[in-house]
Amino acid sequence: MIDEYKKKIGLPESHTLKIVSSQWSQRKGQDTDTYECEELNEQGEVIARYTVKDSTSIYPPFGRSITWTQSTVLNT
Repeated sequence: MIDEYKKKIGLPESHTLKIVSSQWSQRKGQDTDTYECEELNEQGEVIARYTVKDSTSIYPPFGRSITWTQSTVLNT
């Protein structure tokens, strides 16, 4: 899962994506997991924060979507 999010955001292979909190909700036929994540560089420093939403329909055909927003850029 985390590798899928890392690829979706487009992070370099040498960086790490760390989930720091999560929340689950169900609304309008969608089961949504929301993750607050931190991007760490090679030295383990937090350089950015993201919100990732992984949503799946609770009705067939059970479509899935992953969206993300960058909430903070700390160091580059």
